[in-house]
Amino acid sequence: MAGPAPSRGRSHGRVAAGQRLRRARLGPPPVALRNRRAPRRTAKPRRRDHPKVRPLVSRSVAPTSRIALFRRANPALLCWAGLFAVALAVFATASVLRLGDLSPRFSESFLAYGLLPRGAFALLAGAALGLSGALLQRVLRNPAADASTLGIGSGAQLALGAATLFFPALLAEGRFLVAFLGGSGALLVVLALARLREYDPVTTVLCGLVVSLVCGALSATLILYGGDYMLSLHLWGGGTISQSGWRDSSLLFGALIAAILAALLLSRPLTLLGLSDESARGLGAGVGLVRLSVIAIATGLAATVTAAVGIIGFIGLMAANLARLSGARTVNAQLLAAPLMGAVLLFATDAAVLLFETLTTTSLATGAVTALLGGPLLLWLLPRLAHRAGPALSVPVRDIAHRRLALALLLAAIPAAFVLSLVLKPAMDGILLDLAAIEALSPLRWPRLLAGASAGAMLALAGTLLQRLTGNPVASPEVLGISSGAGLGLAVLLLFAPFAGTGPAFAATFAGSLLSLAAILVFARAAGLGPERLLLGGIAVASLAGAGVTLVMARGGPEASRLLDWMSGSTARVGPGLALAEAAILLVLLPLALLAHRWLSLLALGTPTARGLGLSPERAGSALITLAAVLTAAATLAVGPLSFVGLMAPHLARVAGFRRPADQLLAAPLIGALLMIVTDTAARSLAFPYQLPTGLFAALLGGPYLVVMISRQRR
Repeated sequence: MAGPAPSRGRSHGRVAAGQRLRRARLGPPPVALRNRRAPRRTAKPRRRDHPKVRPLVSRSVAPTSRIALFRRANPALLCWAGLFAVALAVFATASVLRLGDLSPRFSESFLAYGLLPRGAFALLAGAALGLSGALLQRVLRNPAADASTLGIGSGAQLALGAATLFFPALLAEGRFLVAFLGGSGALLVVLALARLREYDPVTTVLCGLVVSLVCGALSATLILYGGDYMLSLHLWGGGTISQSGWRDSSLLFGALIAAILAALLLSRPLTLLGLSDESARGLGAGVGLVRLSVIAIATGLAATVTAAVGIIGFIGLMAANLARLSGARTVNAQLLAAPLMGAVLLFATDAAVLLFETLTTTSLATGAVTALLGGPLLLWLLPRLAHRAGPALSVPVRDIAHRRLALALLLAAIPAAFVLSLVLKPAMDGILLDLAAIEALSPLRWPRLLAGASAGAMLALAGTLLQRLTGNPVASPEVLGISSGAGLGLAVLLLFAPFAGTGPAFAATFAGSLLSLAAILVFARAAGLGPERLLLGGIAVASLAGAGVTLVMARGGPEASRLLDWMSGSTARVGPGLALAEAAILLVLLPLALLAHRWLSLLALGTPTARGLGLSPERAGSALITLAAVLTAAATLAVGPLSFVGLMAPHLARVAGFRRPADQLLAAPLIGALLMIVTDTAARSLAFPYQLPTGLFAALLGGPYLVVMISRQRR
């Protein structure tokens, strides 16, 4: 007996499924067949159905077409044209005001060899950085890639500083080559570390920004060795676009034209690189050679700009992303739009800086201003970065067998190291043990040792609290931008009171650190960021704060030298008053941190569980954040903003087996104090008769340690 006939709905469903399967296998039916199935009222064939026109039409249907691009980009292009017109008007106004008080002959020379080259160089440099950013973002498939976020600019500046100090003859004709080698070296380090996690966008930018911090610490060390001359080089490296001729503009113009031609020749391989590496290889693209060539072009452009005027921050990042937001979808469109938008951005920024300098007679670094503009864009990009799923950052943990004995040994090691540092005497032929000199040297050494040990313990406590609160073993006051926020607070204070004492300085650093930490956590909660993105957001805030400090330092005067001395982390000028104040703050805050171990244990169980056990997560989190900010402010006042002790000490305590919050809160400050004592002794002895700043020396040890931790990944 035959079964019931299939319903009409089912038959239609099967027919539709068959049509979809046929289209998936064979593609859409030809135009003529579609027209035969659904004839139009007019028998006259359309122009788009012509065989020669049809391929163009099929490409124009895609959302990445040039026709759709220009239709959507018209309002954006009008906005960019309006911005360029306004920038031209501002530049012309500033030029007229500057030339107004000069004699006609001198004003003509200043216009021809000062102002016009400055405007031309701003346009060319912006175009070069925009093209560099577009190439890096395309080849790394990373919308946050840029010369600023990958360490290229910082590496180039470090190489220029080292050549200025040790090999000045190289700068006569090989300045651009030195910058290229420095930027390439920094980028190679970043890519080698990011390769361990398959160039994950978050990890790549994170490694790049950390390498930038390490290069900045090395550059600050060179500046301290070089004195006032190197200080002026540091201020120049902030990105001051001042020109005294057309030489730099002509060199950059030639490099830019060559780079544009090379990029256009590589446009098809770049299009294939938008796919996976396997797909690009299957379509015949030499992925390794193309990637290396494009990275070399982008690095050369960024290094050329850095060699001429210093670091111009985040122009490439802004230009490439704004080009895509304006409608540029294809590779060729992005390679043409990003340089144009970068040129407009940098020219408009420099025109505003020029007008501000003319009206206020106060010098500003254009690169620092662009960093202030690019930092918020990086924060906006964080939730939109693609992140490959993988094991979270973690450290191996095990319970220590003899916890009390280990704590007792750590506690006994601190006074032993303190006394040993007092009696050790560095000499040209090594380090000597001079017991007779302890009476003469102890008044000079004990304040810096006590201040350094207290600061190390407080940074370790702050790092432990932050790592427990965020669930990120790489969180620390230095990495999350809290120390840089403290520096910005101090810079604002010194801007109005250059000779402020310790009390106002502590209040300013506390306000800056608290505001920066609160801003990071509020942004992270609103954007739903994970531990690694939270870390990247902290470094973005650190870049913003660093740009503000650079703006203050560019003014010169007593605040610049005091800020540089503080940024280096030098404890040579620490007196007994500050040392005793640091120790007193530690003795007050350490018991408060120890009492918070139960809160940390409950917060680790999750917000609902903690609330069910009678703890208010909001109040506990706010109290712990405030405590971490106070600890950071007090510590950075003595050892500067960049030491990485707040990262290393909690991590070493956890690796040693102090896994529980109470144990880690006891062990981490002991390890931090011991690290700073050993670091201070090594900084005084290794480069005798010179003395390295304690904070910078600790940063040189902790920076690579942080990079290795970030790049570690279990596969």
